[in-house]
Amino acid sequence: MSGTSCDGVGVALIETDGQRQVRPVAALTQPYPDAFRTRLRGVLGDPAKGQAIAAELTDRHADAIRALLRETGLSPDQVRVAGFHGQTILHAPERRYTLQVGDGARLARDSGIDVVSDFRSDDVAAGGEGAPFAPLFHWALAAALPRPLGVLNLGGVGNATWIGEDRKGEAYLLAFDTGPGNGLLDDWAFKTTGQHFDRNGALARQGKVDRAVLATLMANPYFGRPAPKSLDREHFNATARAALAPLSPGDGAATLVAFTVEAVARGQDLFPAPVLRWIVTGGGRHNPVVMEALRRRLGVPVDAVETVGWDGDHLEAQAFAYLAVRSLKGLPLSLPSTTGVPRPMTGGRLDRHP
Repeated sequence: MSGTSCDGVGVALIETDGQRQVRPVAALTQPYPDAFRTRLRGVLGDPAKGQAIAAELTDRHADAIRALLRETGLSPDQVRVAGFHGQTILHAPERRYTLQVGDGARLARDSGIDVVSDFRSDDVAAGGEGAPFAPLFHWALAAALPRPLGVLNLGGVGNATWIGEDRKGEAYLLAFDTGPGNGLLDDWAFKTTGQHFDRNGALARQGKVDRAVLATLMANPYFGRPAPKSLDREHFNATARAALAPLSPGDGAATLVAFTVEAVARGQDLFPAPVLRWIVTGGGRHNPVVMEALRRRLGVPVDAVETVGWDGDHLEAQAFAYLAVRSLKGLPLSLPSTTGVPRPMTGGRLDRHP
């Protein structure tokens, strides 16, 4: 998995039946070199430029797979399938378009493992949002947890999964992108300090929230839309650049933290019933200022997913391994309540290794 934070490749090995049985085996992350990360950020929103980095991006995924196999002592023929999400370059479901670059056939050839890729296209073509795609995996992992439960993923974009009690053995879910995750804050930190992210929330802790700017950011029409709904990473960029321009680095960071948190709070209004607790995955859970603000604002316990035994650094990589198995079995990857697709949809493209 290479997510909207553009920070590196996460690779995870799991054993699963693609339904309720999931056993994590091993995982690792290979951070992108700074130069590649900067190039990757530079092509977001530009499909032509995005395709130009597809080969190198794929090769970095192959390197990560080989590293994990070395660590586990497994050979490629002991792995049934790899789920390859690719890098989202542009996500515009209102135009029935989403682009994740990456070459599944190249990855299958170089890794020696069959590869399922292109998970989102069928959903978007059918009129769905094409995101978020991890909710069914969250549902599988959360089988023994009290419900209603909220799972918050803070990557470049924030997304939430509401998990209620199953109905007739079927998942009772609602999912949607909440708003910004780490993306705007990462970009602000890079612009104002040269650092790729606000480590330990140090920059945000120096500043104060500008309430007028926050109100401007929260006035975006996206927050008035019903769920399911989804966002491109760049959705808020133009408004944020203009609104934040007068602020100091610290005040800008503090305001962006508040924006992320307020977007989640607004999202709670869309849930069928209030959650008993939130568990948080993605890079945002490492930012103590973000986590403190979520706890103050959301009114229920908020904890990192590690408190329930999940691996927050590799949860999305695990999710796409799980979804690859579901794709092989023809099982749904998305539901009307997770992406707005008209009916439960399978998807993905299989490339077999030579």
